[in-house]
Amino acid sequence: MPYPDFINALPGIDAPFPEDVVQISAVQSDDALVLFFAFLKDMVLPPHSHGAQWGTVIEGEIEFNIGGVTKLYRAGDSYSIAAGVEHGAQIKAGTRVIDVFDEADRYTLKR
Repeated sequence: MPYPDFINALPGIDAPFPEDVVQISAVQSDDALVLFFAFLKDMVLPPHSHGAQWGTVIEGEIEFNIGGVTKLYRAGDSYSIAAGVEHGAQIKAGTRVIDVFDEADRYTLKR
């Protein structure tokens, strides 16, 4: 099931990901950033690190390598990545994920 129209109408972000590969809607507060990802094509997310992140898979699947441990996450699975821990992923087309970042300014919102 796709995200509802009011989520799709939220601002996007200035992200280093092609818009034909992933669509992103965002909610930002003073303390956190919540991103709604919809992956239109398979995508490889190179290893990187940043502040703490928590997420849950709504639909599809992600093969995450978090701190050297690889695990497959499917709909209903959640993950938590501590600040500074290197992680990367292989994400299947059709996957939808909600991620929360403890860095409210991780990305700039498109207005």
